[in-house]
Amino acid sequence: MKIASAWSGHDCSFCVLNDGKPVVHAEYERYIREKEPAGDGIQFLFDEYKQFKDIKHFATNYSFKKLENHPKSLEKMRDIVKGNGGEIHVLGHHQCHAANAFFSSNFDNALIFTMDGGGFESESGLITAFTIWKGNKNKVEPLLVTPISDVNIGGVWTRVTRYVFRLQSGWPRGHQAGTVMAMAAMGDPDKYYKDFHRMLSLDSAAVSFKPPGQPRGAYVGTDPRHPYLGRWTDIADRGDQEKFDLAAGLQKATETYMRDLLSIFIDSNNYENICFAGGVSLNSVVMGKVLKWFPDKNIYVTPTPHDGGLTIGAAQYLHHHILDNPRIQWEDNFTPYLGSKTRTTKKVIQSTIEQYDDKIVATASTNEEVVDLLADQKIVAVFGGGSESGRRALGNRSILADPRNANMKDLINEKVKHRQWFRPFAPSILRDEASKWFVVDQDSPYMSFVLHFKEDKKKEVPAVVHFDGTARLQTVTENDNNWYYNFIKLWQQKSGVPILLNTSFNDREPICETPEHAINCYLGTEIDFLYFYEHGILVERKSK
Repeated sequence: MKIASAWSGHDCSFCVLNDGKPVVHAEYERYIREKEPAGDGIQFLFDEYKQFKDIKHFATNYSFKKLENHPKSLEKMRDIVKGNGGEIHVLGHHQCHAANAFFSSNFDNALIFTMDGGGFESESGLITAFTIWKGNKNKVEPLLVTPISDVNIGGVWTRVTRYVFRLQSGWPRGHQAGTVMAMAAMGDPDKYYKDFHRMLSLDSAAVSFKPPGQPRGAYVGTDPRHPYLGRWTDIADRGDQEKFDLAAGLQKATETYMRDLLSIFIDSNNYENICFAGGVSLNSVVMGKVLKWFPDKNIYVTPTPHDGGLTIGAAQYLHHHILDNPRIQWEDNFTPYLGSKTRTTKKVIQSTIEQYDDKIVATASTNEEVVDLLADQKIVAVFGGGSESGRRALGNRSILADPRNANMKDLINEKVKHRQWFRPFAPSILRDEASKWFVVDQDSPYMSFVLHFKEDKKKEVPAVVHFDGTARLQTVTENDNNWYYNFIKLWQQKSGVPILLNTSFNDREPICETPEHAINCYLGTEIDFLYFYEHGILVERKSK
């Protein structure tokens, strides 16, 4: 039985399940090359999933008006599910987040937290940014739904990111909260701690207020002065060190506030397993601290905690909770490699390469030869299989490099990613080697946790060690990604380390989805080689 879901708000996406297992999850931003867009999610599904006539049930989340804004595609979906004897189901925003977190885990039961900048939980217009749920086998039930005025961690971060740091906070250039997190490692966490703790605990409604004069879209320097945050904007404008101190204060205040908030409910509920979803869960520094705060708990963060994952959760909730189908046991981990594979066949790749024959040359190659290129200090972009759902590239749309080179981070930031010098890169590590390199032995298949390197290991891979001795690691198993796991094994045999530097295959735009995107990104940067690994095709620029 096929179940589909679509969401037409920002982070527009669709998902299709077949007997409860995901067939495809596609994110609109990857196709139109704008970050976090709204769009017609149902039409997007029709365009990219040609078996749509087999869909029996369809799910979405509030506000349903997002779909009603596109009446033709909605009516077509209504006709399809009616003809197949199914129904359309509308679910709560955080209900979908909670389902995505729980049903993507392998936990039989769990306490579930969802935290973001706010979403509609019912047709009545209730908006919340913090909820708690209990998951038990194939059911997810609410325990607490708070008014958005009470808790709004995501809203505070969004306004501070834009109005204090003058960074992007959504469509079309994406949310740069990650940049703020990176800055925090270089600041004094105590200098502005009390200010930010008050913003999170007492003044969140005032801080998260969106001034009516804010222009739609990207920050371009014309925002009005925020009525609450103006004072801290002035401080940030004094120089980089003040920005670092402010970022450190925000991060520490967030950690303290969340620790106290989570403790209230974790300590009073007898659950061994804890799940997280919602955009705040992308704060991998906090998630790493959660492991320390609650060492006797098993922690899971979905690979798609952002709103792009709502469609996965909606479909999962419908399949399990509403239609009462049993849970699915995932081998190692729920797969994040859910992008469409119809655009990545050898025929499509070869046809795309031919369109650039005046700029590139393609030759047959092997994994061993590509490992040799990495050892020769070349930067290699890899492309294969379904793209990763979520914000982080996990081996199918990645830029890889040698983590042993202390200069590699600066080189990639400057010549490939064109971003701030202090931004770190992630280490992909073989799962069975993680305990030898990190102080906490933790599954992190989706780069969900920032952990400290062991002191004696930091000097071996300086390109992936942040200023505070941490890294947002990805643990890789053979079941999760067979090619990537065995490629890292080859690299280990060559280099002596079981770690590769991994960053997303993009340059200030969404992660590459198609071979055309991959070649355009390759040509627009100083990446040395592009490797279509499934078909053993190595691309390089034609010599002039």
